[in-house]
Amino acid sequence: MSDLPELSMNDSSQLFRREQWHAVSASFLGWTLDAFDYFAVVFLVDRLAVQFGVTKSDIILTLTATLAMRPVGALIFGLFADRYGRRAALIANVLCYSVLELLCGFSQSFTTFLILRTLFGIGMGGEWGVGASLAMETAPRRWRGLFSGVLQCGYSVGYLLAALAAQFILPAWGWRAMFWAGGAPALLALYVRARVPEPEAWKMHRMRSTGAILKTVAQNWKSFLYLVFLMTLMMFLSHGTQDLYPDFLKSAHHIPGSQVSSMAILYNLGAILGAVIFGQLSERIGRRRGMSGALLLSLVIIPLWAFGSSIEALALGAFLMQVGVQGAWGIIPAHLNELAPASARSLLPGLAYQLGILIAAPTNTLEYALRDHMGYAGALAGFEVCVIILGLIAVNVGRERLGQDFMKDG
Repeated sequence: MSDLPELSMNDSSQLFRREQWHAVSASFLGWTLDAFDYFAVVFLVDRLAVQFGVTKSDIILTLTATLAMRPVGALIFGLFADRYGRRAALIANVLCYSVLELLCGFSQSFTTFLILRTLFGIGMGGEWGVGASLAMETAPRRWRGLFSGVLQCGYSVGYLLAALAAQFILPAWGWRAMFWAGGAPALLALYVRARVPEPEAWKMHRMRSTGAILKTVAQNWKSFLYLVFLMTLMMFLSHGTQDLYPDFLKSAHHIPGSQVSSMAILYNLGAILGAVIFGQLSERIGRRRGMSGALLLSLVIIPLWAFGSSIEALALGAFLMQVGVQGAWGIIPAHLNELAPASARSLLPGLAYQLGILIAAPTNTLEYALRDHMGYAGALAGFEVCVIILGLIAVNVGRERLGQDFMKDG
């Protein structure tokens, strides 16, 4: 008889661990597939311009439109998640962006494609805040940094999958199949519905109305504005080093498309490695020190990343650049959720994240315009040097709440 309570406790513990992994897996997959849908366009700039009879700048404009609409999704789905639960919000979000991505593959004109990519931004904007709060509220505190890195590297895995699709799906079935493949994430909704529970922290701090949630955000306006500024710099960093880099390799270094896809696969492996390493490292040295170390790595590698004289040098530079860039990003889910108030943990970090995107939405257009004055390599390098220096300052003037107890946080 004395063994029965112990057995019950072990069973309960094992069940809880399974629920933790289901929650983190669902959040990771949601962000991965969301990123795949976005980056599919990055590898199709040339083809889409020819298909719709427009310039490459017009296709790049659709990337900007997607980024600009993401705060709308963060507001809609963030409020939904804080009021009615993380799981229901994640299901609705996944279905939203999956259907829109599928429809992009049926576009017959540039206008239709632009409208669909703009609407897709709403779906894309909702996923991060919902997924991050779900994962961080479920993860044990001692593993929060690791799970933060795993969650955020889903973005790089999505980029990696897009690169693989460009290498295998695109030559065999054409550009439309790239978007049709992006409709598959709708199946993730079934997994979330069947396996993912609501976090206890959300149940404990749930507000009774959306007005109360918005009031909480208003009461924390100083922290919110700081996070918006930090996220703006982080968006300049990530999109400024990723979105146009394949086109840079093709246009400035005349590297064939197949080799560009291979290099994209390589530097996204670096991004995954960086997110996990620096995410876990932040549990030991703190969130701010971890991010500072990753940013410094990106800063010193810029000459090799932008001005490498051979394919091998550029590949190494791109790999190490993304180790640093996504190393800093791997800490963001834990850092922002620890700084956020409990009752608005989905809305406040998600909205700050996506408003950063809104402000940084012209990144691709700015870098592409600077190319005419500084050369492609000079434009990318000069832009990112300024961004990283500002990022180091912003990270170190802020605060952190390493290991914050989400169950007790009011």
